[in-house]
Amino acid sequence: MSDYTIKIQPEKVEAINALKKDFEGVENFIFTDYRGLTVEQITTLRTKLRETGSTYKVVKNRFAKIALKELDKPEVGDLLVGPTAVVITGEEAGTAAKELFAFAKEAPVSVKGGLIGTDVFDSSQMEAYSKLPTKNELIAKLMGTMNAPLQNFVYILNAVPEKFVRTLKAYADSKE
Repeated sequence: MSDYTIKIQPEKVEAINALKKDFEGVENFIFTDYRGLTVEQITTLRTKLRETGSTYKVVKNRFAKIALKELDKPEVGDLLVGPTAVVITGEEAGTAAKELFAFAKEAPVSVKGGLIGTDVFDSSQMEAYSKLPTKNELIAKLMGTMNAPLQNFVYILNAVPEKFVRTLKAYADSKE
């Protein structure tokens, strides 16, 4: 019986290491099927995602599986089937998801699912996630809520002298 040896091609190792470098330190990934997109549409999508601090990268499924496994990420093998592109999000995965679903309304890109932190989401869960308010929107709402009582207090304090001045003005007008 002959010995079977596995030849590991250096180009493939370099490609996996490059993917690992791209994936390092990133917690959120969104997996898409880019079939049917033109080069112009992909460029437009990349530009829109870059504005959110994200990148859009076409990957080989096997290389992505190996890179994610070596980085101790949860198993996402079900999402890495067929032509796949990955949105490597910045801090805010919500803004990238919103941008991606907005773009999907006018172009033939479909979201397969995502890896948000340690949770694997399917397509419908990612759509629901994209509809949630972002961190910045939540902070703005919280600040508005915290500011409202103080703002109402200022309006009340301002109303008393304002009413007094209007009363004096009306009295002065009636004497003329």
